[in-house]
Amino acid sequence: MNRAGGRVSSVTSPGELERTLRKNLRGEVDFGAAARALTTMDASNYRRVPLGVVAPRDADDVAAALVTCADAGVPVVPRGGGTSIAGQSTGTGVVLDFTRHMNALLSLDPAARTAVVQPGLVLDRLRDAARPHGLVFGPDPSTHSRCTLGGMIGNNACGAHSVAWGTTADNVAELSVTAYGGSSYRLATGWTGAPPGLRELVAENLAVLRTGMAGGFSRRISGYGGLDALLPERGAGLARAFCGSEGTLGVVTQAVVRLVEAPRAPVLAVLGYADESAAADAAAGLLGHLPLTVEGMAADLVGAAAAGLPRGGAWLFAEMRDEAAARSLLRGADAVDSLLITDPAGQRALWRIREDAAGTATRMPDGGMAWPGWEDCAVPPARLGGYLRDFRALLAEHGLRGSPYGHFGEGCVHVRIDFDLVTAGGVGRFRAFSTALADLVVAHGGSLSGEHGDGQARAELLPRMYGPSVISLFEAYKRVWDPAGGMNPGMLVRPARLDENLRFAVLPPSDFAGEVARCVGVAKCRTTDVGGPGVMCPSYRATGEERHSTRGRARLLHEMLAGEIVTDGWRSAEVAEALDLCLGCKGCRSDCPVGVDMASYKAEFLHRHWAGRLRPLSHYVLGGLPTWLRLIAALRLARPVNLLARLFRIPGLERARALPPLAPQPFTRWWRGTEGRPRRRLGRGVRGGAPGLPGPGGARGTVEGRGGEDRPQGLPAPGAAPEAAPEATGPPPVSPTPRRAGRRGVSPCSRGSCAPHPDGPGGPGRAPAAGARRRGTGGTPRTRRPGRRSRPARRARRPRGRPAPPSGRRSSRRSGRRPGWSPGR
Repeated sequence: MNRAGGRVSSVTSPGELERTLRKNLRGEVDFGAAARALTTMDASNYRRVPLGVVAPRDADDVAAALVTCADAGVPVVPRGGGTSIAGQSTGTGVVLDFTRHMNALLSLDPAARTAVVQPGLVLDRLRDAARPHGLVFGPDPSTHSRCTLGGMIGNNACGAHSVAWGTTADNVAELSVTAYGGSSYRLATGWTGAPPGLRELVAENLAVLRTGMAGGFSRRISGYGGLDALLPERGAGLARAFCGSEGTLGVVTQAVVRLVEAPRAPVLAVLGYADESAAADAAAGLLGHLPLTVEGMAADLVGAAAAGLPRGGAWLFAEMRDEAAARSLLRGADAVDSLLITDPAGQRALWRIREDAAGTATRMPDGGMAWPGWEDCAVPPARLGGYLRDFRALLAEHGLRGSPYGHFGEGCVHVRIDFDLVTAGGVGRFRAFSTALADLVVAHGGSLSGEHGDGQARAELLPRMYGPSVISLFEAYKRVWDPAGGMNPGMLVRPARLDENLRFAVLPPSDFAGEVARCVGVAKCRTTDVGGPGVMCPSYRATGEERHSTRGRARLLHEMLAGEIVTDGWRSAEVAEALDLCLGCKGCRSDCPVGVDMASYKAEFLHRHWAGRLRPLSHYVLGGLPTWLRLIAALRLARPVNLLARLFRIPGLERARALPPLAPQPFTRWWRGTEGRPRRRLGRGVRGGAPGLPGPGGARGTVEGRGGEDRPQGLPAPGAAPEAAPEATGPPPVSPTPRRAGRRGVSPCSRGSCAPHPDGPGGPGRAPAAGARRRGTGGTPRTRRPGRRSRPARRARRPRGRPAPPSGRRSSRRSGRRPGWSPGR
């Protein structure tokens, strides 16, 4: 017998469950090692290993999956972007991934200011669709570029604008929910659509709801914090009460959300204060000006960016609807210094500091790491200053460090703390601190969670916030929805301990394991926006698959080191496949808030992966390209090689790509043949003059004759007048010389992973057409030009007052070549 209604299960093993799900669902079912490894963790400290992952295509798939899992007695965990920081989007059963298919905006009604969404829709996609109508979805967590609406409903997410527009529960009108076992419900306001027994449960516990959950404030999210919305005087808000249930009651398959009017020209007022406590004391006083946001940050988090902020040791970012409202707020604020920013670009730059705080707070000033765990407790705004002073004292008492920041206007504080979550003593201190902090939050009238949910991180401590009668009511509420207990067990009701299932416990003690654990899962690498300054992660933007994101690769490496799911270590085919599309572009090194360096991790993995084994032929062909080009140049085989390249496939290269032909005469050989001839130095151009002649302006390094002359580099013959370059008919020649062979190694693009480069001059990886400009140089690539003056001559001609560069570093820093490079003889 199983737990789902007493039926005998026909599923007796994970393999049988997988086959049954494949038979009953149209969506993907994956019980493989890679799929499981990718969902063992979210953005929290916790790790739980699932049986498999299902990507349903529609609500019918969801119902079929819940029926099948209930028959088998297997738990179910709904998952969106995987950015939860309390562990609630991990589980030991079947994970439902809604980001693959159920990610649509079904409709948007500007007149009614509502939208119908599926749970896997990313928040920014909804905001993009609403923006042309002057509308926006109010809640906006800092992960808005990758968090999903389903996850926001599950955690009752808030964001910076909750001061004006409220929580997710305040902005949800209707929910379509499927329970464990397949029953479906439509929740709104009123008892229509409620599960059997819920109305009776509320009627029996009116006193508990009115007294045990009295005195709440806007950020009381902990537990089933919206349960008092079921009171008769509040209209029996079924949808509102469901928000914040963290996947423990049922699965949202569709939602109707409310939109609000977006301000046309918001203005950002930045207020400087002596320290974070002074800023927190002032935050509540700004609420009378009706701000859209009141965000607080201190100097230990802002770092070097403080140079562009007003004087002070902490700041409040108050966004107002217009400039007049912002100036009124400045007149009423008792700040050390202030700044008004009306420029949208300037505002975005400052908001980017705040949005990256979840990652930057993970790095301590001394290079150490800090971790989530107490990320979003909240107190009434009027008590925030006193709470922060007590919080700092508690940190010092336990020998810990952290940088508080967050939604000061709502009393919600985010912080990452340098816990030791590896050693037994460190884990014990983590537990002792968590217990003491829970008591401190409750003493200030606060909530253990202010927007991210309790998950495994804080659910064990809920009895310190709520009385026994409320905890019993929570358990009865879950039994009404989920009598079998199959929805996300271990969260909120009968929770797991806060110090078990820690993700660090499975890692071996090594430097590489420490680097892999650096990824905290905030998933900035999962964004698909291409218009901003960020470049992470290009392979995820191309495929949309978690395994091709920086976070996904870090998770696979984590599980490879753990050895529980990925069992073949450094020879893992799953890890190799995920890293295969990594371009090694170092975009993660610069864009990831915690500085994950996947290119370095890939180099380490490939070194160990192929140690003691023959590599694929393409590695030798393309990795040895400098040697091959040197040999071709010495034997004068450029023309035969070009012919063979057109007739036969080169290992490691995609046949759809045209291989650039090798130049018949290498540059170095041509250079030796020009000795003794008159040479014209390639100048920096002439302002208003002919291209390619020396002068103070014009395009730098512009050269005529690049479109197909036999003379390499297109130098005109002595005395010849400049001519326009003829139109090229194909890729320009590539000189077979080791000095121009490029870096060693195999480019991922050579395996067909990237789109083919356009043929002809000016295409990526080709020589530019005549007069073309390259980004970052203003003209042709930075190569050492024929006839360049010697170093003493250049030093003699340096303008007065300009400092000399360090010896031996000028050419290498400007062109990427090593010091002492010469064109060869």
